[in-house]
Amino acid sequence: MLMKKNKLKTAFTKNRQTYGSWITLSHPLIPEIMSKAGFDWLCIDMEHSSIELKDILSLIISIENNEMVPLVRVGENNANLIKRVMDAGAYGIIVPNVNSSNEAVEAVNAVKYPPIGKRSIGLYRAQGYGYNFNDYLHWLENESVIIIQIEHIDAVKNIDEIFSVPGIDAFIIGPYDLSGSLGVPGDFNDNDVKNAIQTVLKSGEKHGITPGFHSVSSDPSEALLYKKKGFKLLGFSLDSIFLGDAVISAVQKLKTDY
Repeated sequence: MLMKKNKLKTAFTKNRQTYGSWITLSHPLIPEIMSKAGFDWLCIDMEHSSIELKDILSLIISIENNEMVPLVRVGENNANLIKRVMDAGAYGIIVPNVNSSNEAVEAVNAVKYPPIGKRSIGLYRAQGYGYNFNDYLHWLENESVIIIQIEHIDAVKNIDEIFSVPGIDAFIIGPYDLSGSLGVPGDFNDNDVKNAIQTVLKSGEKHGITPGFHSVSSDPSEALLYKKKGFKLLGFSLDSIFLGDAVISAVQKLKTDY
């Protein structure tokens, strides 16, 4: 398997807007169906779903075959898990709850081979089962993406040090956990939450780190608010919410529209 050029990496370097969504249901037909919407990328969520490592491969293949960039949000900043996800062919990872520069370094080390990082070298799907290893070496250095989640006030306090770590391509604000760490879970209008987000945005701009946000609602008007605020890596809702909202709305209309 020879991996394609990562259009998400290109978008980061050229400061282009991208749109993606979250996969929490493990069937490979889900990305195929969602591809009709025109997403640039889809993120397989291993943190807040029942998706396991054994489910990852078919989902990555489905996302890639449908002309989107396959990302995986790992459940933790774990080098062995990250290595296996990348070996399966992920174009990049999203690492949750990065609160310090040391944790950011650990994420980079887990993705990149020496001398840049510390990732163990194997010969699985990403490396063409050994036949495209040299191509993968070049691809990994130039095309893979590392996205970290900023979702705690401790991360905000350390944000300049975190964004100074070489190899970090983008960040995503985790609004629920960030607001929770400030004692106001789910209250995104709280001034402390707003100020924390602005601090992260300003630091990201200073360090050339692409800003991202996951707008969970299936209402595009909410996602547009974050787009207007400058979030270039825009995650729009997730598979189960799209499904649930569509079916609830349709059946309610069916029952009430005479």
